[in-house]
Amino acid sequence: MSEYHTAQRVRGLYDPASAEPFKLSRSKLDLFLNCPRCFYLDRRLGVGRPPGFPFALNSAVDHLLKQEFDIYRANGGAHPLIERYGVDARPVPHKDLEQWRHNFTGVRYLHEPTNFLVYGAIDDLWQSSNGEYIVVDYKATSKAGDITALDKAWQIGYKRQMEVYQWLLRHNGYPVSDTGYFVYCNGRTDREAFDGRLEFDVTLIPYEGDAAWVEGALGDAHACLRGEDIPEASPECDYCAYVAAVGAQERGKLQR
Repeated sequence: MSEYHTAQRVRGLYDPASAEPFKLSRSKLDLFLNCPRCFYLDRRLGVGRPPGFPFALNSAVDHLLKQEFDIYRANGGAHPLIERYGVDARPVPHKDLEQWRHNFTGVRYLHEPTNFLVYGAIDDLWQSSNGEYIVVDYKATSKAGDITALDKAWQIGYKRQMEVYQWLLRHNGYPVSDTGYFVYCNGRTDREAFDGRLEFDVTLIPYEGDAAWVEGALGDAHACLRGEDIPEASPECDYCAYVAAVGAQERGKLQR
C-alpha cells in the first residue's frame, strides 16, 4: 500500500481504493450541496474551509434545553412548551439517545450503494401517542421581531438538517413522523438593563420534512469524491469567490 493511501486514511480523507466505509457527517453532505468544489477539497484533498468561531452562547442554550427537557423525559410529563402549542408528544427516553446526541457518533447508517457511513447528532427526540418518533432541533439567535417560521433562504440548511435526521432514524428501523419541530430561542434586546441575565422568547416551529432528496445527494457526493478532477465552484460560494478574487489580484500584480 502506498504512503499516499495510508496518509489519506490517517487524515480521514476519502480514498477511492479503500473498501472501508467512509464516515460522512450530515454537515459535510450539506457542504457538498452548498459547493461541490469546497466539499472535494475538504474530504478528498484535506483542504478545509477556515473554521468559524464557536458559538459558545448557542452551545450553552442547547445544553440547558437538553437538561430541561430531560427532566420531563425522566418523569414522563409533557414540557409546558409542548402543551402550550397543543402538540401530541412527550420527550421520550431511549437507550441510544446519549449516543445519538453526541457530535462524533450521532445516529448512524451505512448507505451501501455509496459505502458512506452517514451520521448526524440530534438535539432531542419526542414521541407521539401513536408511537411515531419526532425529531426536534434547538436553535438560538437574537433578532428583532417574533420568529414563527423558517422562511429565509439561508434556513434551507436547517430544513435539510431535520430531513437527514429523519432519514437516518427511518433507516435504523424507527417509525418517524414527517413533522419535526424547531425549538427556537430568540434573545430579547428590549430590556432596560442586562443585570446579568439574557432573556429569550421561545417558540415551537413545526416543519414538514421530505427526505426524498437524500439518496440522490449521497450518490452525487459519492461520484464527486471518486472523480479525479476538482469540481467547479458553486456560483453562490463566498469562499470560492474570495479565493478566485485573491488569485486574480495576485496574477494581475505579477503581470504588471
